[in-house]
Amino acid sequence: MSARQIYLDHAATTPVDGEVLQAMLPYFSAEFGNPHSLHAFGRRAVAALDGARDTVAACIGAKANEVYFTSGGTEADNWALAGVLRANAARGRHFIVSAAEHHAVRERARSLAAEGSALSVLPVDGQGRADAAALERLLRPDTVLVCLMAANNEGGTLQPLEQVSALCRAHGVLLFSDAVQAAGVLPVGVNAPPVDLMSFSSHKLYGPKGAGALYVRSGVKIAPLLYGGRQERGKRGGTVNVPAAVGFAKALALAAARRAQDAPRIAALRDRFAAKVLAGGIGAERNGDPENSLPGIVNFTFAGIDGEACLYALDLAGVAASGGAACSSGAPEPSHVLLAMGKSEAQARGSVRFSFGRENTEEEAEAAAEIVIRVVKALRKARA
Repeated sequence: MSARQIYLDHAATTPVDGEVLQAMLPYFSAEFGNPHSLHAFGRRAVAALDGARDTVAACIGAKANEVYFTSGGTEADNWALAGVLRANAARGRHFIVSAAEHHAVRERARSLAAEGSALSVLPVDGQGRADAAALERLLRPDTVLVCLMAANNEGGTLQPLEQVSALCRAHGVLLFSDAVQAAGVLPVGVNAPPVDLMSFSSHKLYGPKGAGALYVRSGVKIAPLLYGGRQERGKRGGTVNVPAAVGFAKALALAAARRAQDAPRIAALRDRFAAKVLAGGIGAERNGDPENSLPGIVNFTFAGIDGEACLYALDLAGVAASGGAACSSGAPEPSHVLLAMGKSEAQARGSVRFSFGRENTEEEAEAAAEIVIRVVKALRKARA
């Protein structure tokens, strides 16, 4: 990061931690073996892979054989939905997805519905929180799966997983939770409350891109997503990316070790920034739940301002932010999350997400707020 640029887009991606990089480096060169080979090179590689799997399992309260390495959160999300519905088709083809899910869940759900599965959408309230009471009304005898993320990636709102988990258990329905955004900053586990599947992504928590995992509780039937060899216990064909798995495991372990000190400091930076922006006289409206949300994310709507124009102006002024999910950048439609929260299309298009991380400082929070105020005033003046 240059001296003039303030990076406030950690929800999109994070820089690789130095300790993570050092843990990965040997597996690019000296320890390059295929973990599925039987010779010494392969045995050393599989030992590293097994160690990474053990680390991930310990961090989330799972058994090692319940952790499957993937290329990231999108693959894990896709696999959870398609794999469960295909493997359990004889039991039923109905599934429920919250209206505020990530595109990786939302778009796969749409495609599965087009292929013949029955999809119901669980509504969210004005803060982006899923309606647990509505879930009970949506459950059917043929419901196989409920999908509810741990925390929303656009507004940061924490979801009522405990209530939803209890409902799913009572009705004998599987629960899948996307923990991609939450895992780096919250104590995310698979048993409290119990979930049946959970997805993770490395680059959201200071690990390498192209790495992640899917947790699948023992006994849950899931069809393979990638067919090929016997890798990942026959569930995901293809040579496993050992450096990425090692890096992801190291990043997750570091996040767990640093969470108690990082989360409150990051939340304080976010709140300092948010308070100054809200007091800046620029018509800023905060989206999401300010009390029960991820520590680093704050999402604003600036009345009468085009969000994309605001992002470009902020970038030129030295602040990197986003319009919501990074995967939707350049998309013509407004945020589906904000629309689900009851925002108008104009409000959804005028929204900007700021997300803080480990390396941000108080000085940056103050400076960024001043830049936001200045930029929004200039944009509004230009429209007058």
